Amino acid sequence: MSGADNVVWLGTPPFPEAARTALADTRLRANLRRATGTIRDKRLAVAAELEDWEELRETAAAVKRHTLRHLDHHLLRLEKAVTAAGGVVHWASDAAEANRIVTALVKATGEDEVVKVKSMATQEIGLNEALAGAGIRAYETDLAELIVQLGADRPSHILVPAIHRGRSEIREIFRREMGEWGRPAPEDLTDEPRDLAEAARLHLREKFLRAKVAVSGANFAAADTGTVAVVESEGNGRMCLTLPETLITVMGIEKILPSFADLDVFLQLLPRSSTGERMNPYTSLWTGVIEGDGPRNFHLVLLDNGRTATLADEVGRQALACIRCSACLNVCPVYERTGGHAYGSVYPGPIGAVLTPQLAGIQNAASLPFASTLCGACYDACPVKINIPEVLVHLRAEAVEAERRDRLLPTFEALAMKAAGAVLGSPRRLATVQRLAAMGARLLARDGRIGALPGPFARWSDTRDIPAPARESLRAWWRRTRPPSSEGSSTTAEGKGRR
Repeated sequence: MSGADNVVWLGTPPFPEAARTALADTRLRANLRRATGTIRDKRLAVAAELEDWEELRETAAAVKRHTLRHLDHHLLRLEKAVTAAGGVVHWASDAAEANRIVTALVKATGEDEVVKVKSMATQEIGLNEALAGAGIRAYETDLAELIVQLGADRPSHILVPAIHRGRSEIREIFRREMGEWGRPAPEDLTDEPRDLAEAARLHLREKFLRAKVAVSGANFAAADTGTVAVVESEGNGRMCLTLPETLITVMGIEKILPSFADLDVFLQLLPRSSTGERMNPYTSLWTGVIEGDGPRNFHLVLLDNGRTATLADEVGRQALACIRCSACLNVCPVYERTGGHAYGSVYPGPIGAVLTPQLAGIQNAASLPFASTLCGACYDACPVKINIPEVLVHLRAEAVEAERRDRLLPTFEALAMKAAGAVLGSPRRLATVQRLAAMGARLLARDGRIGALPGPFARWSDTRDIPAPARESLRAWWRRTRPPSSEGSSTTAEGKGRR
């Protein structure tokens, strides 16, 4: 399977083109600025309440580094623990295999619909589309995901998938689409958050009560006990995780933690970093199956889909430590102005700019590592201390190298750098070029500045002025003002003085 097949949204315009379109949408920018600013301020306030906040970050980063170094060992421990608790573990090397496994599991129950807890892993592999192709309807139960699904839209934020939508837009989506999916929205529906949430609750209630199969993601899984954790804010997850007879969890292999005790650190970091809350309203933990309590069948699908390849990159593997809190999105000046759709992937923002090129292949997302100012705000905000700017620079080099390999002829930039190397490597050639540059400057410069350069240099000089080269280089001035004899004696004297 090619890297392009790993992440389902690629194939959209490159980031620069998509961002240009997004920047022209003033309503989108207003929605993003308001929402990210609110979450950002709340996060700063609740993080400041903990005196050991930085120690928590250091601990979480250390746990993630250890886990990634010994990932194979911990995954086998998890499989053993889940199996011992009555669950079944499936291994999926890529998106296609994961979709086949989940589709077969649903079909084995005889059901043709499932309810879903918000899961980026299932978005990554395109599970909803795969199930629809097999005649199985998937109902998103998270409010924001429901908005996206009813609007035939795509998520634009890790935590708040419908962040690009205003309240009036959501009301119109509900009034227009809910009737096609079951219970229609009330005619007098307003755009008040309470009314919109109530309409969604009534729309979903009968689906919760009749569903026999649920599909979830996972925030964490403890290798020693086989316990899986999902955190959410609405209670929809709790309904999906307890009412159906069969529960299928799709989890990226990087979500594993060595022990149940490690949850103590991450359940303090995640809510504060994501929603600016001290704790999640709903934290659901389950271990296998228990007679008379919750689903009777539990299946855990462990998804690779490019993660093992990412793990092999000593710099890029940092991205696998991500706990999907979205703190980096909320502080990113680029994301705040372009939104998530411009990234062309299920993973937007700074973390998407480093994760998507590795999961999908740098050749399929070459523009994403450049979708950053390298300001470092994402690194400061990350609860597990992923050095995103470092990975961005690393991937930029890979993107340039990949483009060079694919070209039959070298680029003008490559030729220019090669020529510069030849000139700077020889004092004689450098002096010749400096004389020629001084002569050319007399023709192009105006008031000591060069405003435009000809030919392929025009794109560079269109956005900046260039100081005109000096009429005489330092080397030439030195030779003119220092006779050879005095130059030699001066050098000798300086040498004696140093000794």
